Order: sequence, then C-alpha cells, then structure tokens
Amino acid sequence: MNQHALAGIASDTPDTPPFKKVLIANRGEIACRVIRTLNEMAIGSVAIYHRVEANAVHAQMADEAIEITGDTPVAAHLDVAQIIAAAKKTGADAIHPGYGFLSENAAFAKAVSDAGIAFIGPDAATIQLMGDKISARNFAVEHGVPVAPSVISSGDLDAFAAAASEIGFPILIKAAAGGGGKGMSIVHSADQIMEAAKIASSEAERYFGDGRIYAELYVEKPRHIEVQVLGDGQGGAIHLFERECSIQRRFQKIVEEAPAVNLAPELREAICESAVQLARAAAYKNAGTVEFILGADGRYFFLEMNTRLQVEHPVTEMITGIDLVRAQIDIAAGKGLPLAQSDVEIHGHSIECRICAEDPNHDFMPETGQLRYIGVPEAPWLRFENALGPNQKVTADFDPMLAKLVVYGADRDDAIALGIDALDELTLLGVTTNTDYLARVLDHPAFREGQLHTGFVALHGDDLAEAEPEGAVCDAVLIAAALGFREFQQLAFDIPEPYASIGGWRN
Repeated sequence: MNQHALAGIASDTPDTPPFKKVLIANRGEIACRVIRTLNEMAIGSVAIYHRVEANAVHAQMADEAIEITGDTPVAAHLDVAQIIAAAKKTGADAIHPGYGFLSENAAFAKAVSDAGIAFIGPDAATIQLMGDKISARNFAVEHGVPVAPSVISSGDLDAFAAAASEIGFPILIKAAAGGGGKGMSIVHSADQIMEAAKIASSEAERYFGDGRIYAELYVEKPRHIEVQVLGDGQGGAIHLFERECSIQRRFQKIVEEAPAVNLAPELREAICESAVQLARAAAYKNAGTVEFILGADGRYFFLEMNTRLQVEHPVTEMITGIDLVRAQIDIAAGKGLPLAQSDVEIHGHSIECRICAEDPNHDFMPETGQLRYIGVPEAPWLRFENALGPNQKVTADFDPMLAKLVVYGADRDDAIALGIDALDELTLLGVTTNTDYLARVLDHPAFREGQLHTGFVALHGDDLAEAEPEGAVCDAVLIAAALGFREFQQLAFDIPEPYASIGGWRN
C-alpha cells in the first residue's frame, strides 16, 4: 500500500525549512491541510479568522492566529490589504492562498510579491493569463492544445447570437472571468441564445465584475478530466496524471477519483502531455490543474486552467505519494520540481467524496444548523479532510462543503467498496448532509461500470433518490442513536447522589 500517499507526506522533514513562517490566507479544512504540512516541514503557521469563527479549528491548530475584520466573514477573507498587514505583523515570509477566496486573484498575488512576501502559487501575470477563460483559450490554440469551436462576445449580443448559431447545437454559454457554474447555460436552439446570453452576461457581471461571455460547442455526455501539473517557472513542467471529476451537481463536483476510469493508455498520455505542453508554454510556476472535456468519441478539448491547489488534490496525493502542498512550498522557495516525470507512477486508486450540508432530495439546497455529533471512521486507507469541531455551527456565511472523505484502494473496485463502507460509518447529526446520497452514487451500477459523464446525477436521479423509510425503522434508528450518546446514557440511567449510595430504596 502507498504509505506516503496515505499520510500525505512525500519526504522527511528538510534540515533547513524554506520559509520561517507561512500565513494561510484561507480557512476551514484547506487551512488545516496546509498547516499539517507546515508542521511536517518545521515551518511556523499563521491562521486568519473573522470574529464569527474565533474558535474555529484552523485558528486553534495554527501556531498563531490573527483576527481580520469585515462586514461579513467573506468580505474579511477577501481584504487584500488587511491580509498582507496580518502577514507583516506576524512576521510571515510567505502566504499560501489555499483554494477559493483570493487564490486566483492576480492583484492579490502581485500585492503579496510587492510587499516582499513569497506567494505560494504562480505569479500574477500567469494567473491573469490563465485565469481569464478567453485569454487562456487563445493561448491554448496558439500552442496546439485542442480547443472546442467557440465564439467570443464583443458586446453586440445580436452579432454574438448569429455567430454562436453557426457553431452548431447544443452550445454552452459561459462567463469569461469565472467558474463554479455561474453564468453558464446549455442552449439547444437558435431562439434560446439571446435570452441565455443576457442571463449569462448579467450573472457574470454580478459574480465576477466582468460581463464578458463566450459560447462553445457543447459535447454531449462529456467527461470532465483534469490533469495535475507542477511547473518550475523556467519552462520545466511535469504532470501527476489525471483525475476524473465527472460526477457533478449544478456544474460543481461532488465525487472525484484518480486515475480516471476506462481511459486508454494512449489517450491518457495525450491528455497529460497536452497539459504539460500548456504549462511549459506559460512558464508555469507552482501547482496548477488543466481541465479538459472528453467526448465519447475520444476527442478532448481544453476547458480551463486553475492556477491553484484543487479541492480534490488528495486523490492525486494518494495514488502518487507526493505531498502537493510540500511541492508548492518548495517550488515557491526556488527549489524547482520535486522529481522528474519518469519518477511519477500510479499506485492503486483513490476516490474523494465532498461532504456537504445540503439536501439532495430538494435540489441540493444548502442546509444550516448545528452539528450535535460527529462520528468519523478511522483506517490507514482513509483521510477525512475537515475542520469540524464540537457543536460546529453550519451557517450560510461560507460554502456548504463541510469535509472531504478520501479513500485509497488497491484498485477501483476496492476503493468503491471502502468508500461505501466509510460513508455508511460516517455520522454527522444535527444538519442534513449528502453523505447517504454519495454512498448511493458509488454503489450505482453505472458508476461501478465507469459509465461516467457530467449529466450522471440528472440521468440517474430517480435511482439515486432516497427511499422513504418506514416509521418503525425511523424509530429504531433514533433509539439506537440516542442510546449511543454518552450524554444520553448519563442523563437517562446514571443515578445521582445521594440516591446512588442508598441503593434500590425509594421514598
């Protein structure tokens, strides 16, 4: 078994740490993840927190924690000047952005660098180039990476609609400056383009402050394949193979795995080489992910590049044994690539399930509340990436993802079995989550057979729906759960003094 992968560690702690202290410009499970590697590398860690998360696990886990202020927690975590001031105040000589928030903000990367602090990620120019979907697509075309037929809006929606119609249907209309499914829609006929374009442009302006949109050929039942790359900033780059990210709801991933299923060796090589080709051309520095759409006919097209660590990076760590956060830190410190391409090998199979506070029975609507009980399975083949604490409040302030359950198996069938067992054993009470739903996804015959595409959730919606349990079953489960609580047992059965000393006598 790949012990390094399971531990998320790639090598022994270096004699001389590359940085003295790193501030994590993020929160939650990714902040905890970064802190673990900083501890392994004997590097000091600094957490930031808004007052509503003063007792958060990531703030307690770090060597130091500093409060940031803002009208909302998100506003605080997006305050560039305040975060840089926090780094200076605590003496941090590097900043790790995690994912989300400011992780792909070119202005933030530049401000960090201008302040004389190392940014653990690509430079601002690269983030600007690859973060903008239109410039990234043009760059991919220039360097021979396959791109789907497309048309870019110049602001004239009538002209855009006419040009988009010539691509053929269906087409996908998307925001140029963002992701996460915002401003995205599938259009099946010419009479739908104008309305979809208006909505996409409006949403793009609202979410990203940039109303530019574009349309591209929509591949029917596409697979979402992404390649993890590392670059040294000097034109050197390697890949750490691919991840399958096709199981999505509302254009957002909920199950990821590595390596991709049913991918012919020559196709794997071609996709991974395209990703490396792009990274080399961009003189990419640090960790990044090149995303592709793969059609049933074997054609693949460049989708976008994420200039940061991905949520699903643990599955790559599991199958390669490479600690990606450690690699990020070493590259940012000028140590170059951690190994040669020929040294990267696949061992076993890994699956990640995103545990979210949401209700799959009601269109995956986010849920809020308070976690009353957290029961996590433990095994050497399992990682439960989280920042959950006792009586954790789940609010609408942040993304509904609570944790990530990651398993490692000898092969895909083994990983699926282990994943289902772990999901069945995982217990989160007090807030509705998608845990049972994820187990049904892994257990679905089409998933087991590798019949994956981004429409999987919608296509198999009826099969994946939760069956209504019988009343007697519900009662039995509730009784069993209650009896499992130590607090309940003490309340119900413990006899307080002085009656315990008296014995069975009753007044």
